Amino acid sequence: MSQSEQTMGRSGKVGADVLVIGGGVIGLAIAWRAAQRGLRVVLADPAPGRGASHVAAGMLTPVAEAAYAERALFELGSRSLERYLDFAAELADATGTAVGFRQFGTLQVAYDADDMAMLDEHVLLRESFGVSTQRLTGRDCRRAEPLLGPAIRGGLLVDDDASVDPRLLTAALLTAARSTGAVHLPVRAVRLCIEADRAAGAELADGTTVSAQQVVLAAGWACAAIAGLPDGVAPPLRPVKGQTLRLRPTAATLAAGLPPALLTRTVRGLVQGSPVYLVPRDDGELVIGATQEEIGADTTVTAGGVWQLLRDARALVPGITELALAESVAGLRPGTPDNAPVIGPAALPGLVLATGHFRGGVLLAPVTAELITDYLLTGKMARAASPFSADRFSRPTETPAEPARPGYPESAGASSWT
Repeated sequence: MSQSEQTMGRSGKVGADVLVIGGGVIGLAIAWRAAQRGLRVVLADPAPGRGASHVAAGMLTPVAEAAYAERALFELGSRSLERYLDFAAELADATGTAVGFRQFGTLQVAYDADDMAMLDEHVLLRESFGVSTQRLTGRDCRRAEPLLGPAIRGGLLVDDDASVDPRLLTAALLTAARSTGAVHLPVRAVRLCIEADRAAGAELADGTTVSAQQVVLAAGWACAAIAGLPDGVAPPLRPVKGQTLRLRPTAATLAAGLPPALLTRTVRGLVQGSPVYLVPRDDGELVIGATQEEIGADTTVTAGGVWQLLRDARALVPGITELALAESVAGLRPGTPDNAPVIGPAALPGLVLATGHFRGGVLLAPVTAELITDYLLTGKMARAASPFSADRFSRPTETPAEPARPGYPESAGASSWT
C-alpha cells in the first residue's frame, strides 16, 4: 500500500467521485476504466483478486457457453470477447505484465454417442444465434489435439474462443488502476452510507468512512451482506461453489517429450453426460474444472470433487495422470435467479450494481467496465445493458423459462467456470 493510501486510511474520512466495493475482476476493471477517464476512484477490498477470480480458469467462450434462454448474454459475451485482445494488450503496456491471453479456439468433444447427441443440440443452438460451427469426427479431434483419448466420438471446433489467466489479469488490473490514480483501501466495506435517500459512500471495517458521489457494488455473491442496504435494493444472489484443479508437468513428462500442458487449446468435454474442461497455459499449467455445487457459502475442497474432475479429465486426456497435482481450490460464483449478471443503476439513487456474473465474470470484465464507466460519467445506461437491469427480477414472468444449458446440465457436478 502506498503512503498516500495509508494516510487516507488513517485520516478516518476519504472523499471520492466513485467508491467501488469489491475487488474481483469486475470491480478492478471498473476501477481502472473509471480512473482512466478522470474520476477519483476508491476501491475497497481486503484481498483483491482472491475470491471467485482466483479460482476461475479464465475461458473466454461466449459461443461454447451459449444456451437457448441466454441470447442477450451470448451477444454481450461476444461483444466483450471482441474487445479482449486490445484490453489485454493495453494492460500489458500499462503494467509491463502479460495476462496470459491466448486465442486458439475451443474444442468441444464427446466421449460416447449420447454425449455426441448432446453436442449436436449445441450446433442447433449456435445456428439459431447465427454462429457456424465446424463438426469434427473423433479422428479429426485427435488430429487437432493428439493427446486426446482413443474413445472420443467426435466434437465441435470454435475457432474464435480464447482464454486468459485470471490471476495475472487481476494483479495487472490492480496495478493499472493504482497507477492511473485509483486508491486501494485494503479493508472490507461493512455498511452503506445513505444521505438524503441517496447512496453516499460506505463505512469500512477499520472505521474509515468513504464519501462518494456514486457507489459501485461489485462484491459478488456477498453484496447483500453489506449493512445499510434498503430492502429490495440488492439483487437476489446466491453462492455457487466451484472446485478446480491445477496440474503441472514433471521432469518425467518433459523428458518424454510431451507438451508441458498436453493441449494446445481449451478442451471442453462431455463424459457420459458429465461436463469437464481443460485449459492450458503458456507456462505449462493445465487447469481442470469445475464442479458446480449449490450448497451455500462453503469453500471446502472435497475428495469427491477432486476425484470427479480427475476421472472425467482422464477419460478425455489419459496423459493427465502423469502430471503433478499442483493445486486444488474452491471458490464461490455469484449467481442470480436467471444466472445472468446485474449491470446498471439500483433502485437507490447513487448506487450502481455490477455483480451476479456467475460463470462469465472474466469474459465480461471488459464490456462491464465499459458500460458502468459510461454510466458513471453520463448517467445513461447503454441499450446493451438493458436485459441485465436489476428491476427484471420484479417483473412478471411472461413465458416459462427455457432449458438453461442443453447438454450441460445445471445439476451436474461439473460445469464451466469462466
